[in-house]
Amino acid sequence: MPISGMTGFGRAEGALGAWSWAVEARSVNGRNLEVRFRGPPGFEGLERAAREGAQARFQRGQLTVGVQAKRSEGAGSVRINFEQVERYLDAGADLIAHGRAAPPTWDGLLALRGVVEAEDAGMDPEAQAELEAAMAASIGAALDGLLAARAQEGAALSGVLGGQVDRIGALTGQAATVAAGQPAAIKARFEARLKELAGEAATEERIVQEAAAMAVKADVREELDRLAGHVDAARGLLASDGGVGRRLDFLTQEFMREANTLCSKSQTGALTAVGLDLKATIEQFREQVQNVE
Repeated sequence: MPISGMTGFGRAEGALGAWSWAVEARSVNGRNLEVRFRGPPGFEGLERAAREGAQARFQRGQLTVGVQAKRSEGAGSVRINFEQVERYLDAGADLIAHGRAAPPTWDGLLALRGVVEAEDAGMDPEAQAELEAAMAASIGAALDGLLAARAQEGAALSGVLGGQVDRIGALTGQAATVAAGQPAAIKARFEARLKELAGEAATEERIVQEAAAMAVKADVREELDRLAGHVDAARGLLASDGGVGRRLDFLTQEFMREANTLCSKSQTGALTAVGLDLKATIEQFREQVQNVE
């Protein structure tokens, strides 16, 4: 599969008997895989389903899985708390006897707090297991939706990252062309400076020797070769399967290390300019890599 991003959203709904529910799964960038779960009380087993489902699908990212469930109002029986009714009647008996309050109606009593109570007989273990299995299936469906959303983000990232790698490769080639002129520039600059200090006593042989020594220190072929190798490695990772975010992140550090050395060895404004463009492109690449799983 192509590279995947780390942000996305998935949703699934379900119903069984008197119960209905909705599952939402979302994720953002993260160095490792972290799963947070929020679910209805009495369904603690769903957290395990969410964590195992996420671990089977993802390698990195901060995931939040939430389950909201409700039972239809007519699903449970109710009972009348006659003890509470008696308390209300006793509390108002004196007021009624002295004509300060009208006798209560049955409808009025039923509306008072604590008179009508819902009875939850609970579910037998088999029904509970069946309901949890149905909810767990919805969790899987929401995670699949999240997986598809992250894959869609990855497809967009792949084009951006591929273009940036191509740009790094082009700048590396441009740096090689510019760097080829460094020895001559070093020699000319050193010759002018040496003659300024030593006058006509500076021989051509000495100029060549000193310039050659400086050119060796300014040689950037090694850095350019490594940059070219890193470009090939980056293209290989972008075309590979599985999570490559960590490896791309490491490769970005290597890119920047070589670009910094290239700039420090530069002896011409042209090579420095290419090096700065290279560093800017690598930084843009690094920012996008943070979104890759």
